[in-house]
Amino acid sequence: MRRLFWKFFLTIWVTMTACVAVVVVTLAVLQIVPLSSELQQARQSVVVEVASQILKADGKEAADRFARQAEKAAEPVTIDITQVERGADCANRQMGGGLYVQRGEDCFFVDARAEPSSLFSLVWPRIMPWLTALVAAAIAAYWLARYLVRPVDEIRRGLSALASGRFDVRIGREIAGRKDEVAALAHDFNTSAARLEEFQNLQQRLFHDVSHELRSPLSRLQAAMGVLQQNPGKLHSMMERMLREIERIDGLVGEILTFARLADRNATVLSVQTLDVVDLLTDIVDDATFEGHARRITVNYEGAQTFVAPVNGELIYRGLENVIRNAVKYASEGSVVTVRSSVADDVLTITVADTGPGVPADKLEGIFQPFSRGDNANGQEGYGLGLAIAKQAVERHGGRIGATNSASGGLVVQISIPKSHEFAK
Repeated sequence: MRRLFWKFFLTIWVTMTACVAVVVVTLAVLQIVPLSSELQQARQSVVVEVASQILKADGKEAADRFARQAEKAAEPVTIDITQVERGADCANRQMGGGLYVQRGEDCFFVDARAEPSSLFSLVWPRIMPWLTALVAAAIAAYWLARYLVRPVDEIRRGLSALASGRFDVRIGREIAGRKDEVAALAHDFNTSAARLEEFQNLQQRLFHDVSHELRSPLSRLQAAMGVLQQNPGKLHSMMERMLREIERIDGLVGEILTFARLADRNATVLSVQTLDVVDLLTDIVDDATFEGHARRITVNYEGAQTFVAPVNGELIYRGLENVIRNAVKYASEGSVVTVRSSVADDVLTITVADTGPGVPADKLEGIFQPFSRGDNANGQEGYGLGLAIAKQAVERHGGRIGATNSASGGLVVQISIPKSHEFAK
């Protein structure tokens, strides 16, 4: 949060500095200074004193001329020169803001007469600087609050959309250009929304594919039962057909349950055994060689001789077996499937390469999704769950699995399994 803190600090600091600058500039432009009433009173006192000295030295006419000039000045002052009764105490006697002046035997009262002022002219100069500062601060606070609240409001609206089930919502329009924690939060929100949308699409696709996979053997069972009703003499052959379809349904349900248990990581607690993963791998290679014998496919193993690690034996065996059997299924007849392994930094890396047709580049990511099958399986049947189960099994062991197309043709699947890991939940 330090980056966001410094952004707040600098924003507020610059805002307050701008407010002070606005106040200073406004005062300079409008020529408003503090204590204007006090300055006006001092100016009037000076003018009365000067007029009194001119009256005393040069007479009333000279003083009247000065008074007229004072009324025409940039900051005018109105002077009243009034003759009063004679008296010995007249000379230089001050009364209020005026002066009594003795000239010869005459006595005059010199005073500065203030122009009548409206309430606005009296109050405005005092409140104007503070009102300016208040308005400038209000504008700055508005934009600051807008800057801080808009992204939060954008995230709130996004969360509200997710709560209503709209997982296709994305945010960021109001946060574009930011590089702080708020932008990181928006990025995490978009990532979460994308994952939820992916899970929703996967769930819908899973329901569709499961329904489709179950419908085919059930349709064949229904057809077999119809044949039996019409021709009971075919009981033996139809019973064999019905048993095969039941086995297919049972196998499919088993695969679905396995995938569901692996996908629901909160409900599955894996038991751990310390096993040699290479021994499991060589056993799988031997079984795959026997399976591929009918199509003259050879499975060769080369690489590490041992890799002892804490694993769930059944799960890791199932994952590796699915990858290798998938390679045998897609390999061209009479070809070789190569399984290589190596150990570096306590990580076992397994590479399974076949000479089959490969997979289009834009579909490589999808082959690890459930019910994903290639266009050419050489007549072999399957449910499209093998690689999906393998992916879940490897990732539960803290490893990774990925696929690329070989330059010479065929698919290459690479698996990495670390020796020390915590089972992913």
